[in-house]
Amino acid sequence: MRGESLADLLGGRRGAIDATLPPVAFAAGWLIGGESLWAGVGAALVVGAAVAGVRLRRGDRPRSVLIGLLAVCVAALVAVRTGRAENFFLIQLLSNAASALAWAVSIVVRWPLLGVVVGTALGQRGRWRRDPALLRGYGRASWVWTATYVLRVAVFVPLYLGGQVLALVVARVALTWPLVAAALAVSWVVLRRSLPAGHPGLRHLVPPDAATEAPDAPSGTPAHEPEPGQAPGPG
Repeated sequence: MRGESLADLLGGRRGAIDATLPPVAFAAGWLIGGESLWAGVGAALVVGAAVAGVRLRRGDRPRSVLIGLLAVCVAALVAVRTGRAENFFLIQLLSNAASALAWAVSIVVRWPLLGVVVGTALGQRGRWRRDPALLRGYGRASWVWTATYVLRVAVFVPLYLGGQVLALVVARVALTWPLVAAALAVSWVVLRRSLPAGHPGLRHLVPPDAATEAPDAPSGTPAHEPEPGQAPGPG
């Protein structure tokens, strides 16, 4: 467990950096074109397509790449249809609000989304929920991610309502990859500290009966005696 972190498992920082490029391109095109909405949208679409191509070449899942590109296209369409540059960021604002709600609800119903994401990455599906320590740890660590979405909404809403396009770009960059990197680090610390001493880690599940078997054994006696002629397992 010490040699592997959430950043290693999820690769969140790289994806977050990719996500900031189209908004930056939008702002650059908007400024260079004399606050031309079409120039901003065109720049964002070109950069978004380039990012999608790079992601496909490095082996990212086509579905994930297409979703990212579709998000840029929808944001551009909303901005063009409304004629307001700040509406390029409306989808992002709504997405963060929905994500904050989804993460909070997932914790309450004991299906914390961090466990869902990591469990899927490890091929465990929902089996991680059978480990009480992991379920508790994922729940606590998921609050860290919930807080990141709440923070983004709290920052984005006043800037959006004020039509602050450049400030929205700065906030988008500052609250994307740096915040994701911080969330990965903090949630990893929270998760590790939530697991009891001796827990084998995220890849090795400990069911409830196994977790309680050793403490119930008499002091100084092994929790499980080997059968006659059978070598004891590793300690």
